[in-house]
Amino acid sequence: MSKTTVDHAAIVMLDALSLSDAIHQKQFSCLEVMQAYLAQIDTLNPKVNALVSLQPSDMLLKQAAACDAELARGQSRGWMHGMPQAIKDLSATRGIVTTMGSTLYRQHVPASDSIMAERMRRAGAIFIGKTNTPEFGAGSHTYNAVFGATGNAYRPDLSAGGSSGGAAVALALRMLPVADGSDMMGSLRNPAAFNNVFGFRPSWGMLPLGPSPELFLQQLATEGAMGRNVPDILALLRTQAGPDWRAPLASGRTDGLQQLLEAGCSGGRLGWLGDWNGYLPMEEGILSQCEQALSDFQALACHVEPATVDFDPALLWESWQLHRHWLMAGSLHDDYQDARLRAELKPELQWEINGGLQLSAMDIYRASRIRSDWYRAVVRMFEKYDFLLLPSAQVYPFALEESWPRMVAGRAMSSYHRWMEVVIGPTMAGLPVMSVPVGFGQNGLPMGLQIIGRPHGDMEVLQLAHAYDRQRSWVQSVVPAMLGDAMKKP
Repeated sequence: MSKTTVDHAAIVMLDALSLSDAIHQKQFSCLEVMQAYLAQIDTLNPKVNALVSLQPSDMLLKQAAACDAELARGQSRGWMHGMPQAIKDLSATRGIVTTMGSTLYRQHVPASDSIMAERMRRAGAIFIGKTNTPEFGAGSHTYNAVFGATGNAYRPDLSAGGSSGGAAVALALRMLPVADGSDMMGSLRNPAAFNNVFGFRPSWGMLPLGPSPELFLQQLATEGAMGRNVPDILALLRTQAGPDWRAPLASGRTDGLQQLLEAGCSGGRLGWLGDWNGYLPMEEGILSQCEQALSDFQALACHVEPATVDFDPALLWESWQLHRHWLMAGSLHDDYQDARLRAELKPELQWEINGGLQLSAMDIYRASRIRSDWYRAVVRMFEKYDFLLLPSAQVYPFALEESWPRMVAGRAMSSYHRWMEVVIGPTMAGLPVMSVPVGFGQNGLPMGLQIIGRPHGDMEVLQLAHAYDRQRSWVQSVVPAMLGDAMKKP
């Protein structure tokens, strides 16, 4: 190998915190880091289409050189100083096209950043582009009419999951050191499972979402972090979290995030929910694969046992679907009213909006009552357990050209998102939840497991996930084949 290739591999294979240290200790210049990542992207992104709206290389190299000049003067913007980042294409980025995966916004260039992007930029990140996402984030499969589909890091002919699919693939292929994402229905968890990385959905309200046109009704979606390890995720969360007047419902509780990750997990009580007593159809192999991972938690001196939530899951789904219809209809109502614009929305979005327009005020109130009952039921579970465990998905990555799985384990799916019903519980209760890798099935495909924490127990979830990763490091053990091939190039 030439020195250039050795340096390239040495840079992109670093985790985010190690990269930050290397930059600040001047082991690598910001310019060298940018060159290495751009080379990695040039080699691998055409195979998977994870990164979109990429910015001109000469402009990015100038920004990296400016970061080096600042370091030479003893100035650092923060821990992300000079680090290449791509923001999820649902989140506004000043001066960079933000399409939200919709042809309606193909030319949309925001005048300002989202709150999250603003904080990451302030911490020193250089925005190289965006990560691909489904149209308006609808569906756990990353494809849209603007950029096309994103292929899986381990099998590019299969789905990357979604809606943070581009972020997960870019992480797995070392085209980004760490990544932001967002999650309403598993959008940080499903793609993490599909690409053998970590995805953390924080407690609702920890991270301010927006700025948004409507400030008080949306209480399901949240932004969050993805990484190849838990310390990187925590570092990004510390940057993203905290109060902001533009998001009045965000609590901004960050005190717990200052604790150490290396807390002991001995004696932890874990409840394994499995397939919810047969209610959730699961593709063959997923349950057994996740159950094998339970021994890794037991090796940490945790007690794991089967558990059941005393709640009708069909009612939870009813409440979820009513909430989803209502919020999607509200946010996209203006576009839907224009027949020309409506025609550009994918059928699944038109179905969501039309469903929302049929709802009454009492329908919404009933949905909120069910959700409230669900919250009380799951909180009662934490009187017995410290954490609850669930698979991160009900299917393995599926064919890229398939818009969504119509059947799971012989059961027909009633909607484009029913195959991801396993993720709605933490969302509806606003709980912190991490998808951790659990290895690969007999089909060679990755899968993940959700660690669900008690209300505002974000740090406890991160601590358990970190201990688990140190016990069984799947991310470092099994890298994508195309990544290995790229590293071997002379």
